[in-house]
Amino acid sequence: MGRDTAGRRDRPRFGRRSFLKTASVATATGTVAVAGCLGGTRSPGTVVMTAATDVEGIMYSDGDEPSVQQALWDAGLDEDIRVEIQTVVSDSAARMQTTQSALEAGRSPPDIHMMDSGWTVPFILRNQTVNLSEEFSDETLQYVNDTYLEAILETARDPESGDLHALPLFPDLGFTLYRQDLIEDAGYDTSGWGTDPPHWEEFSAAVRDARDQADLNYGYTTQAAAYEGLSCCTFNEVMTSWGGAYYGGTENLFTAGERPITVNEQPVIDAIRMMRSFIEGEEDNTLEGYTQICPSPIVQWTEQQSLNPFAGGNAVSNRNWSYAIAATGTEDAFGEDLGVMTGPYAVSQEDAEYEGTGGTTAALGGWNLAVSPFSNRQEEALQVLEAFATEEVMLTIFEVGGFLPPNLELVAEADPDDVGPVARYGDVVQSASENAIPRPATDLWPEQSALISQSVNAAYRGEQAPETAMNDLANELEQSEAEVQ
Repeated sequence: MGRDTAGRRDRPRFGRRSFLKTASVATATGTVAVAGCLGGTRSPGTVVMTAATDVEGIMYSDGDEPSVQQALWDAGLDEDIRVEIQTVVSDSAARMQTTQSALEAGRSPPDIHMMDSGWTVPFILRNQTVNLSEEFSDETLQYVNDTYLEAILETARDPESGDLHALPLFPDLGFTLYRQDLIEDAGYDTSGWGTDPPHWEEFSAAVRDARDQADLNYGYTTQAAAYEGLSCCTFNEVMTSWGGAYYGGTENLFTAGERPITVNEQPVIDAIRMMRSFIEGEEDNTLEGYTQICPSPIVQWTEQQSLNPFAGGNAVSNRNWSYAIAATGTEDAFGEDLGVMTGPYAVSQEDAEYEGTGGTTAALGGWNLAVSPFSNRQEEALQVLEAFATEEVMLTIFEVGGFLPPNLELVAEADPDDVGPVARYGDVVQSASENAIPRPATDLWPEQSALISQSVNAAYRGEQAPETAMNDLANELEQSEAEVQ
């Protein structure tokens, strides 16, 4: 998956203020937040937006640090308009339920809902979002369509009309972080890994040798708990890198009901068997040639749990999101000893059966902003969204929060000294954007995601053989798809 770069503007290299060296976890699958609500009446001009505490923390400034609110005003937002954050619950599934409750009840505020890219489309299809293609200025709409990452835009459009119904706030992309110094000390050349990752077999051997030579407890850590992050992202990446798919080619990602179910085909089975090898070594339902590099607790780990051993210097490699680069690439962490690449692969794109599969992959995550059709401050809310679609605001969010801008050209143009270590890997971010794999973001996905994560997790743990688990899953997905035919 690539992006539309038509209409690119010539821009100077950006110099920005110092990056906050600690970033909150912000992923495709949710962030830790404190549930909250707004009490009392709100002042004129206040626009209420849902978000987790990590976004709330950068919206305002209580000192010399820049704030998103000030950047919105600097970008031309009327200074009588102020964004107030309504904090929401921790994980993505719970946030979806909170959003659904508010919209089904026609409640306002909130005026703007922050929606996971994985479940924005269902709200669009239920006519619970304002059509931005009809409301944005021509200039803003053209800028968004011309410069934003195409893969994240697809999650914010009506799949039937193609109209934009939500504005991407920030995308996220899956990356494989690794200790470049340890792997090279073990005798491996990583010079081309950033944008040309190794085969999974070479990667596992390199991680094993580096772990053993450095006498570390862990080799490769990732997320394999039975939750949205497994189905949307980590398994999606591994499966795609083997040439496998949930529903055939990427052309079937956004339309449910009449598409093939392909989760029980051999590439998917082999992807699970490889992960079983990584977790268990030479046990039942594993794959020859792939060595044990993962700790068995990964079947219960999400993002932060998998990052902790790596950030603490006790693992060779970790699969995670851009915030992890910001957290571990600083000079007081690993600095330039941190290697970053898109995912290793098993089958080339040329040898894969389905369009958009094979080769290196990076799961697409991120969050979109949608205006509620029930808001009595739609005009103000739309002005806020148009201000978010400016480079000044995107760069401020990148600077103070570590969140990738939806216009990824800004990453390459930014100065790493000003915005932090993510900018040092601009070529890898570009490669990830070109190889981004979205989850199947249809109105059936919330239900199907739970079925997938439970089945894959059971196979990872050895509770079911991969073939049995995927055959059972195929039957369940077929029943789910039949409901809309």
